[in-house]
Amino acid sequence: MTDTNQQLIETFESRAERRNERRDFFKAAFGAAAVAGAGAAAISLGSGVATAQTFTDADILNFALNLEYLEAQFYLFAVNGTGLPATLTASGSGTAGGTLTGGAKVDFSGDPLVAAYAKEIAADELAHVTFLRQQLGTSAVAMPNINISGAADGPFNAAATAAGLTAGGAFNPYASPENFLLGAFLFEDVGVTAYKGAAPLLSSTLYLEAAAGILAVEAYHASIVRTSLYAKGIATPSKRLIEATEAISNARDSLDGSASLNQTTGTGPDDDQGIANRGSASNIVPLNENGLAYSRTTGQVLNIVYLKSGTATAGGFFPNGVNGTIKTSG
Repeated sequence: MTDTNQQLIETFESRAERRNERRDFFKAAFGAAAVAGAGAAAISLGSGVATAQTFTDADILNFALNLEYLEAQFYLFAVNGTGLPATLTASGSGTAGGTLTGGAKVDFSGDPLVAAYAKEIAADELAHVTFLRQQLGTSAVAMPNINISGAADGPFNAAATAAGLTAGGAFNPYASPENFLLGAFLFEDVGVTAYKGAAPLLSSTLYLEAAAGILAVEAYHASIVRTSLYAKGIATPSKRLIEATEAISNARDSLDGSASLNQTTGTGPDDDQGIANRGSASNIVPLNENGLAYSRTTGQVLNIVYLKSGTATAGGFFPNGVNGTIKTSG
């Protein structure tokens, strides 16, 4: 067993006791039967406008599970060179999970600090997948086909090309610790906005409690990634890492459309922001003037992970779309 494998296992074990305590609390009221029966009253998740369509809390949590599959596979491969086991990709009823394209181990040997961050985030994302699957039970969707390839024809390079970052060649998130952080930056900010946008759609306060817990963790992850990129960008301006985050944020804004200003939800025409200084201060936490983080609808989230604007049902990191009821972008 390699040192990296052993360290990652130790990290997982250090979280086991806390996870078990949380599961004991949720087990009775947060089981598969309760999830399947809870409904969100007549809400359209794509547009945020009330319609006749109804989604259950299980639909919303399964949407989140798709995103957790994606994040877990990326981080586990970057840290360990292997992804989720088949036991954590099949549906709750036993249907086999989809295929995984790409993924590679990052050489963190020259950057032990980022290596430590990556191991911690990988352990957290594995815990999220495990937790959501356990609570959804037989209602849990299988992992869809996922593409995390760092090749020239992969989604990371497509996203970087859309952001104008590939003039010097194809972008591979596994090529260096800095590239890994930029790949993580693409995911983590989206994860925070996805959970914040979905929170009001949950009908059960227990489900909201769990979602808020995951949202907080994703926000911590985003801050770690943004802080690391900012520090590296200040120390070595020639790497243009700060400018790269601005380009990625602009590309995400172009994919999910221009939201109208809403100071309560934190949304606005330029809600997605990189880490460049605003005035004399850094922008590690992208907030509006009321100090609020912004939200995205599920449709906007899918626009970004599908790498397509407008209405789409597949593409980008999910070449055949996500699994579950909520699968259309726009």
